[in-house]
Amino acid sequence: MIYRTLGSTGQKVSAIGIGGAHLSRKNVDERLAIRIIRTAIDNGITFMDNSWDYSNGQSELRLGKALRDGYRQKAFVMTKVDGRSKDQASKQLEDSLKRLNVDHIDLVQHHEIIRYEDPDRIFDTDGANEALIRARDAGKIRYIGFTGHKDPHVHLYMLEVAERFGFKFDTVQLPLNLMDAHFRSFANLVLPRLVMRNIGVLGMKCLADGVLLKSKTVTAIECIHYALNLPTSVVITGIDSLEILNQALEAVTTYYPLSEQELSDLLAKTADAGSTGKFEPYKTSSIFDSTAQNPQWLGEEPRKIRELVSV
Repeated sequence: MIYRTLGSTGQKVSAIGIGGAHLSRKNVDERLAIRIIRTAIDNGITFMDNSWDYSNGQSELRLGKALRDGYRQKAFVMTKVDGRSKDQASKQLEDSLKRLNVDHIDLVQHHEIIRYEDPDRIFDTDGANEALIRARDAGKIRYIGFTGHKDPHVHLYMLEVAERFGFKFDTVQLPLNLMDAHFRSFANLVLPRLVMRNIGVLGMKCLADGVLLKSKTVTAIECIHYALNLPTSVVITGIDSLEILNQALEAVTTYYPLSEQELSDLLAKTADAGSTGKFEPYKTSSIFDSTAQNPQWLGEEPRKIRELVSV
């Protein structure tokens, strides 16, 4: 296993992380999910991704069960909250702590920062970031980050608003794959900013749930190698079988830094397929926007806005 430093936290984490959403899919029962997690940890994978909203909490519950019998001490546990208000984020965090059955969570991230209003709501006086800061001060969480899959400019705005409030995120999670390089690219626009500020980079959607492979331009191993070749702390990949887990482990053991020519060749092979965002539907459609489908997860709008509108 390759281990990398998580930004300025100083924490060492595995270069591959287990995506939480796949752990509660219809084709994955609880027994298999626990076996995937424990086999991954036994093979040196330490980074565990999850979210409050995955399958109504089933993913967190399964991860919590897998972390028993000494496995918690070997894992770096991350989950996400959807709440934009302080109250909603606090409630969701408490749910996650109970489901995961842990006394603290290593990293909690604001989930699905996909709208320009999200940063303003989160950094409001009654916003979710205040809830996470209080939780961190209370020892319930260690680090704070955010995620998003829609538009790199929204990520940049989130970083801008955070800076305005004198806050630095420990991590940022973003799509990093061979198609992203050609269309509304997080790698081109956001990644340099994160590296400059020494913020931990969590790459996701390196295969885009297999959609990238439908372009018939690159292999799964090439996709993972590309993401590992970027300045990522962790490449989070969805795993719903032991075969896919072995594929991820193979990608790590066969990885080596790509030469400029090898990188150029990979990007050339995906240039046409990636030019319109066809193979990145999370950017070009609302199908993957779970908070848009469940706006109640976000909580109330800021009080000052409600009072202003009610006048």
